Amino acid sequence: MDTSANGEQTPQKDNRKLWYGILTVLLLGTWTYIIVDKSKTKETITQKDTQILTVSGEKDSIQLAFNSASLKLDSLQTSNTKFQGALAEQNDKISSLKREIGKILTNKNATIAELNQAKSMIAELNGKIESYSAEIEKLKGENKVLTSTNAQLSSQKDSLTVEKKNLQQSLSSTEAAKKNVEDLASTLHASNIAVLAIDKKSNGKEAQTTTAKRADLLRFTFDLDENMVSPSGTKEIFICVIGPDGRAITDGTTFNTRDSGARAYTSKVSVNYEQGKRTPVNVDWKKDGGKYQIGDYKITIFHNGFKIGEGVKTLKKGGWFS
Repeated sequence: MDTSANGEQTPQKDNRKLWYGILTVLLLGTWTYIIVDKSKTKETITQKDTQILTVSGEKDSIQLAFNSASLKLDSLQTSNTKFQGALAEQNDKISSLKREIGKILTNKNATIAELNQAKSMIAELNGKIESYSAEIEKLKGENKVLTSTNAQLSSQKDSLTVEKKNLQQSLSSTEAAKKNVEDLASTLHASNIAVLAIDKKSNGKEAQTTTAKRADLLRFTFDLDENMVSPSGTKEIFICVIGPDGRAITDGTTFNTRDSGARAYTSKVSVNYEQGKRTPVNVDWKKDGGKYQIGDYKITIFHNGFKIGEGVKTLKKGGWFS
């Protein structure tokens, strides 16, 4: 307590109220700052949470769109495997785009900008899938046309095969007919046929005879006529002799005729024939045992299985002076 000059005491000032006021103001300011800061923090957290929810929702939406596009693509590829070769380039581009979208969607920290990029890429993917689907439909149409064309070609091929077979059969028949005609045309013809009975004298001279007892052999003479078809070369001529008893005179050997099958022959001669020229033939036949019967000796000449001429010789019974 202060003492004034006149000896009175001056009362001391009380500053506590001032300090209380200052402290109160400071406390109010601190709390106000804390409340305001907390409010801002809460607002920031709320904004962050909202942003996270927005990003998450957007990502889920994009993922669904991506899944839908992928499912459609898988369905197209699975049901149209036969066209994959023709669509290889498009498949590669679509697969590359899908990988890029997948990278973004598997990134947990993908930003809105990246998600927007993914959304744009999905739109591009859907466009490519639509184009892919249209190309498949085009290929289906072309394949249908090709299938129809192949069916027509197959039918035409079958028809041509049948026609070819018929032509071959016709050609074979024609060739067979031609061969038969050529065969017939190349068959030689015998003319000037003569059957002579020859009496061989002891001095080696020969004389014709008509009596059986004097005949030592039969001589067959004939000409093979000119033929412009039959080629030059060796021709086999078969001579069949039927005796007066009506039996074939043969050692049992046979040849094939065109009209009556196998036939026994008496003599076979090989003739060197020149195409287009008349060729004389002279064949001597001597009967085994040397004795000839009285009666007719009929001869038939064959070439190429066909009868080409025939003749007959009658041997008579001779008298004492014949």
